[in-house]
Amino acid sequence: MIDFEEELKKFHPSQEIDQAEEAITKRDLSDIVDVIIGVVKESKKDN
Repeated sequence: MIDFEEELKKFHPSQEIDQAEEAITKRDLSDIVDVIIGVVKESKKDN
């Protein structure tokens, strides 16, 4: 049987994951809501 507590003690996160997480959080990414808000503002400005 697997001893989950013992396995968790051995766990070390991958460096690639840490690097990817750091790169993602440093970027200012627009999500779909930001895109929709921008489109609505542009359409109101054109009318």
